[in-house]
Amino acid sequence: MADKPHQNLAIIGHVDHGKSTLVGRLLFETGSVPEHIIEQHREEAEEKGKGGFEFAYVMDNLAEERERGLTIDIAHQEFDTDEYYFTIVDCPGHRDFVKNMITGASQADNAILVVAADDGVAPQTQEHVFLARTLGIGELLVAVNKMDLVDYGETRYKEVVAEVKDLLNQVQFDTEDASFIPISAFEGDNVESPSDQTPWYDGPTVLEALNNLPEPEPPTDAPLRLPVQDVYTISGIGTVPVGRVETGMMQPGDMVSFQPSDVSGEVKSIEMHHEEVPEAGPGDNVGFNVRGIGKDDIRRGDVCGPADAPPTVAETFTAQIVVMQHPSVITSGYTPVFHAHTAQVACTIESLDQKIDSASGEVEEENPDFIQAGDAAVVTVRPQKPLSIEPSGEIPELGSFAIRDMGQTVAAGRVLEVNEK
Repeated sequence: MADKPHQNLAIIGHVDHGKSTLVGRLLFETGSVPEHIIEQHREEAEEKGKGGFEFAYVMDNLAEERERGLTIDIAHQEFDTDEYYFTIVDCPGHRDFVKNMITGASQADNAILVVAADDGVAPQTQEHVFLARTLGIGELLVAVNKMDLVDYGETRYKEVVAEVKDLLNQVQFDTEDASFIPISAFEGDNVESPSDQTPWYDGPTVLEALNNLPEPEPPTDAPLRLPVQDVYTISGIGTVPVGRVETGMMQPGDMVSFQPSDVSGEVKSIEMHHEEVPEAGPGDNVGFNVRGIGKDDIRRGDVCGPADAPPTVAETFTAQIVVMQHPSVITSGYTPVFHAHTAQVACTIESLDQKIDSASGEVEEENPDFIQAGDAAVVTVRPQKPLSIEPSGEIPELGSFAIRDMGQTVAAGRVLEVNEK
């Protein structure tokens, strides 16, 4: 399973449009829901007189357990097709989903947008599409779900497709990068195999479309960037930083620099899964030993890069942000915690430069007095302590962040420009 290329897949869309059911159906059709869980639900269904093992009953229970955060752990969020091995980046809670989508390890490559045929585009649909566009999702598969509720009508399907295309055009999402599939996650139409309920549709099923996604290009040509997760001291070896290579390549003998701690040294050895390796590249979780660096010289949140092209350290930076929730309003001087890769740094929003219409991407107002939930804006940010971050146009893997305050993700954003220290 692990030798297939891996993709992170976000499942986005309005909460009532059947995301959980679709996830359940994908897991079920690919044999990824453990047999004992199906068995357990089958028995319950029979006890309650809903025998003849009904997928729907299992799905309702799985959906309910997921909402309550029970039993369905991350292991059940993976499935594979002939071509790929997918991890679903999706949490029923909008807040966690956004933070997970942004802070590195689970950045989604592509997404399925679920839109219910009976309901069409809802406010959350817009918000998620804008977020996907802001965070640089590649391809969007649009699943027009609940076709069973509209009698599998082609006319209604076409209306919803037109609505979604309008929305994508508004946020400058290339509609060439979107494909539309009429489905019923509940009944299973066009998820795994073509449905005879939609003779008018001759495109791929959801699993076929996932199988046909382009393979993500690993960013091996970009400069090395490795955000440090932990730093260990190992007797007989010395200081061993641990982290995941986001971009570029690392080899023993490389001269590397850690920013913002501003120390450098030579990579002596690289370990992965307790074995020495001759090189490490994007997606590899490694421990590596650096000559000439002590344990107290570097810390979590530092970024390791080539000594001759060190990671950027921001004095200030401009960013485009989307405010998802905030109990009041955000004004200049607001200082929440920014989560960017492995760093968590309090940052002050020094100025609100532009308010952006999150539907069209057009500038709505220059220098607004405040912004609030649902708004998008360009802001200037000053980290309260040194922070290494990159413009998302140059190194997208280190160019996005989540803003957290009061225990929740209040906004998400990407870096447009960095003014270096």
